[in-house]
Amino acid sequence: MDEALSTLADDYWQWRLRTSPTLALVLGDHRYDEQFEDASLEAEDVQIAELRSFETAAAAIDPAELADDDRITRDLLVFETSTAADRLAGRFAHIGANHAIGPAALLPTRITQFPLTEATHAAAMVPKYEAMARHVRQLADRLREGAAQGRTSHAHTVNRTIEQVERYLGSPTADDPYLQLPAPSTMDEAATADWRQRITTTIETHVRPAWQAYLETLRADVAPHAHPDDAPSICMLPGGDDVYRRAIRRHTSVDLSADEIHRIGLEQIERLADEYREVGQQVLGTSDLTEIFDRLRDDPQFRFERGEDVVTKSEIAMATASAAMGDWFGRLPRAGCEVREVASGPVAFYQVPASDGSRPGTFYVNTGDPSSWQTFDVESMAFHEGIPGHHLQLAIADELVGLPEFRKRAGVTAYIEGWGLYAERLADEMGIYSSPLDRLGILGADSMRAGRLVVDTGMHAMGWSRSEAVEFLHQNGPSTISSIEAEVDRYLGMPGQALAYMVGRLEIVKYRRQAEATMGERFDIKGFHDVVLGSGIVTLPMLERLVDSWAASA
Repeated sequence: MDEALSTLADDYWQWRLRTSPTLALVLGDHRYDEQFEDASLEAEDVQIAELRSFETAAAAIDPAELADDDRITRDLLVFETSTAADRLAGRFAHIGANHAIGPAALLPTRITQFPLTEATHAAAMVPKYEAMARHVRQLADRLREGAAQGRTSHAHTVNRTIEQVERYLGSPTADDPYLQLPAPSTMDEAATADWRQRITTTIETHVRPAWQAYLETLRADVAPHAHPDDAPSICMLPGGDDVYRRAIRRHTSVDLSADEIHRIGLEQIERLADEYREVGQQVLGTSDLTEIFDRLRDDPQFRFERGEDVVTKSEIAMATASAAMGDWFGRLPRAGCEVREVASGPVAFYQVPASDGSRPGTFYVNTGDPSSWQTFDVESMAFHEGIPGHHLQLAIADELVGLPEFRKRAGVTAYIEGWGLYAERLADEMGIYSSPLDRLGILGADSMRAGRLVVDTGMHAMGWSRSEAVEFLHQNGPSTISSIEAEVDRYLGMPGQALAYMVGRLEIVKYRRQAEATMGERFDIKGFHDVVLGSGIVTLPMLERLVDSWAASA
């Protein structure tokens, strides 16, 4: 690799670990175990300036003088740093009060991912929790700062967040989710008990008081100024139009306007109707869309009663997928993937293996309310989050040799989530769904991902109310009102992120069709998948260049 580019890429990655100590810990890097992210305005301003400096340095390197792979590194570094700076400049901390994807929901889940393998790692959690308490207080400061500028979350999610924090503070300390740290196996019973007591004391004297301050900020400073549900979008806030435009670029990596994305979503919804009628007739004996949606949504036979059943079905699905991988992929990850239950956070998510090998890839399923899981959703979710979805994608990236580290962890949402959604359809092509009913999970997932294109742009660019977004998704898919509301509130808290899934999937399929047309009988599905997964995380335009080059030369 070009020496100057290599140094710059490594400097950027070390900067990212230093400014994101919790990410470093989750990845198995223990240099910053005692620290937590600085959420202050002052730190944010410094980080924006540092990211712009990385962007300028990368952009100054002449791409014409670089080898193809070095050009990817250079271009990705420009994209990563510029869009990350844009996101920080959007001051999303001002609208951070969100019960679906806010800190009260995500921090308890994050700590379960800490790879604490030594007593020194465990000991560092006491000062880390103290730093986390400072982080929570800083988040409260940012909420007050936003309220003073007329930039707040909308009323519904503010009130739900208040209820969420109240429930946490009203629970016994003995049941505190921050006590659910995985103790190192190297510590004996007495040492573990002493350590947990110190953690308990830290929670009582630092963590809970910080959340109490956060709660008081929500009640006194945010709730009275929260935006009404009929005007919930980022574009209703000062500077919101530009923030949303930049968010679309960050999450999709392609140049599409909100209007174009909205139209694509409507087209996909229309295409799905014919698939529903065909599978609905086969499984439910009806081709009426409303009846299909109502049956899938309301029939108790399509609901789980026990969390362990969700886990078991997920494990079976991943085992089935694993057995079929050799026919579809030339490159497979060395790291394994396991299923774990959590009681909070997103309904499902994936965590990459720890770089030190102390933890495999993990597909987390939220079974806090097992009945929220529809039985036909589990397999498509397992194929998306686990195998052949994010586990193959991200574990393979982690194991690539000679690749700059930041290319294994870049924040290109459309590549990451586009592959996950592609994997759901690929699993059907592979014939590994266990029944026609489970194949309905593909359509249900597609309905939500296509609907996201419509409602995310509808709310953030076209003035839709929260209730309009909920109603659209309810009319055009089988999800329940409660799950739809959680989805919509997530979109309001993360403008543009939900666009990445379907945009990414459609682009990957397009590149595959282009390669098939170019290569004819020479096309090899293993080769295609290895190209898509063989260069780390890239933007969609970069991926198209990689696939086109492979198709022309293979």
